[in-house]
Amino acid sequence: MSKLSLHRHPGLNLGHTDPQAHREAEETVFGFWVFLMSDLVLFALLFATYATMLGATDGGPGPKDVFEIGGAALETGVLLLSSLTFGMASIAMKYDEARGRLTLWLAATLGLGLLFLGLELRDFATMASQGAVPSRSGWLSALYALLSTHGLHVAAGCVWIAVMIVQIQVFGLRQEVKLRILRLGLFWHLLDIVWIGIFSVVTLGGLA
Repeated sequence: MSKLSLHRHPGLNLGHTDPQAHREAEETVFGFWVFLMSDLVLFALLFATYATMLGATDGGPGPKDVFEIGGAALETGVLLLSSLTFGMASIAMKYDEARGRLTLWLAATLGLGLLFLGLELRDFATMASQGAVPSRSGWLSALYALLSTHGLHVAAGCVWIAVMIVQIQVFGLRQEVKLRILRLGLFWHLLDIVWIGIFSVVTLGGLA
């Protein structure tokens, strides 16, 4: 295998440890990148809608009334830590023949994902108790649409991680299982990038 073919892979480089899976991943993972770009278009539209609704509070709660930097920072830390644990899972998949370490890191990522969802649901409950519900204003509708769409993606990612843990135990680290984990990793890291945008633009921008 040429040096070039080892480094043109659009996901995790498996060339040295599993050349066949690396070759098979070329088209599969690239195709998944195309899907992720379409998903980014969805989030771009939600961000644009939110930006146009910034002043549409109709006399109701605004960003400074709703946002709380401590909770948002905690959610950001949890999600970023989950990217680290998934990265460790990817390294374990590449170099460790045993399934235990990979399963452990995936389970840790799943736990952090569920913790993030719990924190976000707590925020929604707090906002609702303050009368900041989607029907109150155009701004709140746009905010809930953006946060809920991201939360649904995280929930889908958690289900996907759970399914992969089961598949690892049942099928082992077969080629198709590795390819699914590669795609899952791209999906999970994308959610972190989107959340950084939410934290930076929505939360910090609203409190500025």
